[in-house]
Order: sequence, then C-alpha cells, then structure tokens
Amino acid sequence: MEEFGRLSGSIDQIELAFVEREATPEFLMKLSIQLHLSGLSLSNTVSVLEVFGVERARSSVHNWVHKADLQPTSGKGPDHVAVDETVIHLNDERYWLYAAVDSETNELLHTNLEPTTNTGLAEVFLAELSEKHDVADAVFLIDGAHSLQAACHRAGYDFRYEKHGNRNAVERVFRELKRRTIYFSNCFSNASADTADDWLRSFSFAWNQLI
Repeated sequence: MEEFGRLSGSIDQIELAFVEREATPEFLMKLSIQLHLSGLSLSNTVSVLEVFGVERARSSVHNWVHKADLQPTSGKGPDHVAVDETVIHLNDERYWLYAAVDSETNELLHTNLEPTTNTGLAEVFLAELSEKHDVADAVFLIDGAHSLQAACHRAGYDFRYEKHGNRNAVERVFRELKRRTIYFSNCFSNASADTADDWLRSFSFAWNQLI
C-alpha cells in the first residue's frame, strides 16, 4: 500500500500541459509515463493500456515521456553530495554521464550527458547543480574522477575522495542509472543525445518519487 501511495503521488505531479487533441484519458497517459520511467518496457506499457481498452503505439508513450519535460525537484540543501562521471553507450557511441546524488536520501539532484569529459564540462555540471540546489556548504564525495575534483577545487567546494563510506549507498543509484540508460538505448536505438538527456532527467524525477 505504501508503494501504491508513492506511485499515486508521483502520478499527480506529472503535468500534461503539452496535450493537444489527445484521445487517451489523462490518467492513463500519466500512468504510462510513470510505469515506463519506473522500469516497464515500452511494449509492456502499451500492453497495460490495452487492458483499459486503449491501443497506442510504443512511440506514443515515448513521446509522452519526452514532452512531459519532467525534472527533479529543485531547492534541496544536501549536506553531502556524491558526484560521478561514467561512460555510457548510445547508438554505439560513447557519452559521459555526470550525476549528483544526495548521499543521505539517495535522491538524484542533477544529471548531464556530454560527448566527452574534461574539467570545463565538469565545471558546467557543478554550476548547473548549484543553480538548482543550495550546495555551497555541502561536502562533495568523489570517486577518483579527476575532472570533478579539479572542478570542485576551482569552484571552492569542500570535497574529498571517497570510495566507500557514504558512497556505498549511492553506488547502487549510479549503477541503476547506468543500467537504465543501456536499457533506454536498446529501446530507442536511433535516439539523439538530447532526447537521452531529457529521458535521464525524467527518470531522475521518477526515481526520487519512489525511493
């Protein structure tokens, strides 16, 4: 019942301002978006719609997720922020996924998908993170990413190298984020990096509602 309550609350937060002349009931659109972001494949999500007597293509669900423009809630003030960069593959090309997680709550705070990695891009990532959340006094936990260490140093943030300790719990968040990105790539083999970036932020929204 607790899981159902969190799922219902998450559905209520999905806005459908983009809808124009859509025949699908709004509740089923919201349910489809949440189910897919929570781990259900597009094919299985379409099958759920069919239970309600609604037939839609997989591309319809994909478009709903993309157009909903979901974002993690801003305005957090975490004490410790675990940051990470990891290589993912999209359309057989390598991209670098930057992610920041509140190590106490396991909430995803911000993600960025970049075609390469360097200190400049890490600085951009941290700047965007600071625009969304109050991280001025946070301690950043970094697992060996030299670009992130250099970016924290330049920005004047308190940071430390940590492979275990407070990072243990959030490593599963990073693993799940990477796993779902691989899964996303398999579903949308022709997706652009911008579309993948949007999807990752939508996934972050859903993840934060269900943890």
